[in-house]
Amino acid sequence: MECNRRGFLKSASLAAVVGAATAGNGQDARSPSCNGQDVRSPSGDVDVLVAGGGPAGACAAIAAARNGARVLVVERGNCLGGMATRGLVGPFMTCYDKTGSVQIIRGLFNEIVERLVARGGAIHPKDCRAGTAFTSWIKVGHDHCTPFEPEALKLLLDEMCAEAGVKVLFHADFVKPLMDGTRVAGATLFTKAGFRDVRAKVVIDATGDGDVAFRAGVPTEFGDPQGKRVQPATMFFRIGNCDLKAITADIEANKDNFYRKDGVNYRSLHWRVAEARAAGDWNLKRVSIGLFRGVKEDEWFINTSRIMGVNSTDPESWSAAESAGRAQVDQIFRFFKKYVPGCADARLLCTGSTVGVRESRHIFGEYRLTVDDCLEGRVPADSILLAANSVDIHGRFGPMSNQYVTVKNGNWYGVPYRCLVPKAVDGLLVAGRCLSATSEAAGAVRVMPPVMAMGQAAGTAAALCVKNTVAPRALDAATLVDTLKKQGAYLG
Repeated sequence: MECNRRGFLKSASLAAVVGAATAGNGQDARSPSCNGQDVRSPSGDVDVLVAGGGPAGACAAIAAARNGARVLVVERGNCLGGMATRGLVGPFMTCYDKTGSVQIIRGLFNEIVERLVARGGAIHPKDCRAGTAFTSWIKVGHDHCTPFEPEALKLLLDEMCAEAGVKVLFHADFVKPLMDGTRVAGATLFTKAGFRDVRAKVVIDATGDGDVAFRAGVPTEFGDPQGKRVQPATMFFRIGNCDLKAITADIEANKDNFYRKDGVNYRSLHWRVAEARAAGDWNLKRVSIGLFRGVKEDEWFINTSRIMGVNSTDPESWSAAESAGRAQVDQIFRFFKKYVPGCADARLLCTGSTVGVRESRHIFGEYRLTVDDCLEGRVPADSILLAANSVDIHGRFGPMSNQYVTVKNGNWYGVPYRCLVPKAVDGLLVAGRCLSATSEAAGAVRVMPPVMAMGQAAGTAAALCVKNTVAPRALDAATLVDTLKKQGAYLG
């Protein structure tokens, strides 16, 4: 049988590539092959479509599938985990309360951590205390971070999706939402096989930039419109073959000289940076180094580069940031080898395959999280996660500065389900840093543990909506909260 190109592309529609996620009857959905290539049926319906496979999206997909939904997660890269894997952002920031005595972000996040620990791919946060190499010797707000191996996380997320029955499609870009009036009814994707439509009962926007919501007509704002700024991006990188004892000795001998002046933190290795600047080997607008010990004693995650004014929704701005980030990494790595004790023979293991973006669009949802909600420790009845992460605004007073404010009242705050429900459209939930929050409030919950908890909540909510035939806006929040508690979330 001869198969022409047009016929093949038509019959190989994406939805059919979803196979097991859509068949549901245990039968083999494959039709006869064309030149050895399986040609799948044209049906493209799923219960839940997750756009973006980062920390939020992966958890959303797993949670939705575990709660009985047929799920497809689409990811533009070649692995799940997003910033945690492709972006090399590590460690996971704190998942504990303000006192450092209670782990408050649990559920899927904790399961992932424990499974990584069991295979040697992470160190449990209970064993990583503030003021140590695991936290770049930072004390405030950094107790109980979680070092992890990105490669181990890639594999684990593949396994967890397979166990749950999630269908994963890599190398697939979200193009536009399929609209049924004001309801998001699926999405058009672009893959190597061309454009494909996938229809879904609920769509979860885990793109980070709120791409689905924005293109569906949800009102959004970019960065902080009052301050006319967006948090800077960072190109993370990892180095190895470093002498832990030598690095530690140098910082321990100087850590009593950590200080803050004019909004700028002078912390780890600021004395070495000053030396390099004086010698003409440092021209970056940074005064100290963020270095976080990895799972292996000789490996470190470096969070130091700073690219200002990046608009990750603009391909030219984003592209320029990637190049600028690599150029900064080159200077920082040469600084390590020349100036940092124990790093003369260091090796550059890898840079992130994408620059780390802290902020872009914020959607407007049924409720908007504010900085006062976080600092005053407010816990609304429909809270789907508790967090104690500090308000952390990089570049707040200029490229060398930051703003860092911890919870003032209580030991944690809650993020309401309503922050995941966009205004203006139906059939859509969001999860991740694009949630409905002010720029300052998003600066607290944009880090990975709360983002993963948001993903679990969004996926669970989507499955409940499918099961009960209700729109996300109409879902009974008490039922969602009760389900999350039964499935390991800590909600007080």
